[in-house]
Amino acid sequence: MMALWPLLHFTFLGFSITWPLVHGQGFQETAAVWPSLFNVSLPQKAQESIQIPNNGSAPLLVDVQVFVSNVFNVDILRYTMSSMLLLKLSWLDTRLAWNTSAHPRHAVTLPWDSLWTPRLTILEALWVDWRDQSPQVRVDQDGHVKLNLALTMETNCNFELLHFPRDHSNCSLSFYALSNTAMELEFQTHAVNEIVSVKREYVVYDLKAQVPPQQLVPCFQVKMSLKNTALKSIIALLVPAEALLLADVCGGLLPLRAIERIGYKVTLLLGYLVFHSSLVQALPSSSSCNPLLIYYFTILLLLLFLSTMETVLLAGLLARSSLGAKSSPSPAPGGEQQEHGNPGPHPEESPRGVKGSQRSWPETADRIFFLVYVVGVLCSQFIFAGIWMWAACKSGPAPGEAAPHGRRPRP
Repeated sequence: MMALWPLLHFTFLGFSITWPLVHGQGFQETAAVWPSLFNVSLPQKAQESIQIPNNGSAPLLVDVQVFVSNVFNVDILRYTMSSMLLLKLSWLDTRLAWNTSAHPRHAVTLPWDSLWTPRLTILEALWVDWRDQSPQVRVDQDGHVKLNLALTMETNCNFELLHFPRDHSNCSLSFYALSNTAMELEFQTHAVNEIVSVKREYVVYDLKAQVPPQQLVPCFQVKMSLKNTALKSIIALLVPAEALLLADVCGGLLPLRAIERIGYKVTLLLGYLVFHSSLVQALPSSSSCNPLLIYYFTILLLLLFLSTMETVLLAGLLARSSLGAKSSPSPAPGGEQQEHGNPGPHPEESPRGVKGSQRSWPETADRIFFLVYVVGVLCSQFIFAGIWMWAACKSGPAPGEAAPHGRRPRP
């Protein structure tokens, strides 16, 4: 009661305690406008109210409700995401309780710097925008203190992208009270998912809040499970790659003697090279558990390269054999003698025999390669589908966690 009385006194008299309200990512520290009498007559009990309440041998319990209202700007190339949160903190400070019979107010609203409040630091944050730089604290008659904090931030997230674009990742937000110890303060957390919009690439399908054990300073974590809807990536990546592979298989149906076949194959290869170069920039890279699509598109590139090289090689051998057949002397006399002695095959059987004799060994090899190539392409699709369904990869621990006693106190 003595600690709160100077604050209540000026509240009842109507003094306004004005703090500058600044929005944005950064703000400049400015002094508050306090009545001069307050700084002179503030007793020692009021100064003690700025210190953390003493809960005896047990730490002060602060209840935290985390409301997640939006998750946006998920960038898998930078491993970052942005989110909007509302934190509702409440705790009991018996020093601020008063008797309503003497002072008939049931609750008062005070600036947050006029009494003790948890100072939170977010471990994964790149930047934090506290929406209200001077939040107000509500104090009830029994000493219960309530503080609401709204913030927008961009944080790091270790996305698990092995099955990109059907990936599922868990992102953590760690809130630390660095100005206190675990013996002084303890958090009790609850998380509520208030995201109502689903028109986005990544959606939050699970939300949990927990207090990690064995920490040097008080902290609590909010874990968000993100799921990729994958529609954009499937249309932009998988459909063009499969279309090019199908076009390459259909190109094998062209006769080896056709001049257009080499141009067709080379055009497909060059087009896929351009597609692959842009694909490398669109897919993220990691020190471990790279996306399976990177290996899949590399295999497709090797298949197209192999098919193009086979066409060029066998077409060159066919051209050499044709030139050699034209330059060799024709056995005309023997052929005429055989023609006079033997009337020859039946006219209906002649085209079949001529057709069989015109197929050279490069064309036969090309036909065999086409069949083997089609079987290889089909097998590669089924093998990749099996790997996609059954493959699992877990990223190695971070350097801080891999070290002995990393991020944990020594026993």
